[in-house]
Amino acid sequence: MTKQNEKLISGVMVKELVQHKDERGFFEEFIRADDPFFKEGFGQWSHSLMNQNVIKAWHIHKTQIDWWYIARGTVKAVLYDTRKDSGTFGLTNEFFMGENADHIILKIPHHVAHGVKVLQGPSELMYITSKIYDPQEEGRIPYDDITVGYDWLQDPPRT
Repeated sequence: MTKQNEKLISGVMVKELVQHKDERGFFEEFIRADDPFFKEGFGQWSHSLMNQNVIKAWHIHKTQIDWWYIARGTVKAVLYDTRKDSGTFGLTNEFFMGENADHIILKIPHHVAHGVKVLQGPSELMYITSKIYDPQEEGRIPYDDITVGYDWLQDPPRT
């Protein structure tokens, strides 16, 4: 997840998942219709397969909310708050998600730039969006944008 005591970008939410294990495997509940974490509702469910070391950054949406889950592999998800009127404007959050990291659902508000780097792949990102795909909704910022100032090539911290 984020580093301990790190401030979250305003509107970003993390839902820690609980696995109910037995000899057959496990059951894990992601999102419920009555979950306050999911109040913006369902638009579309998508699946992205990404190979080892792939970096996809930066995406940004005008009004759409994303909920991310890593079903296979391990990734570093990074968020950057572009909202000038936000109390967390300019803040960056990192999340380690997937098989060898935190089992979470990550909620990404609109106008928060987001990207991902595959640390162990291939990796599968399952994500729900609050709206159906609309190219007018989509925005991009170059991965090496100096305003954001994030180094996607840095190695994750060793534990």
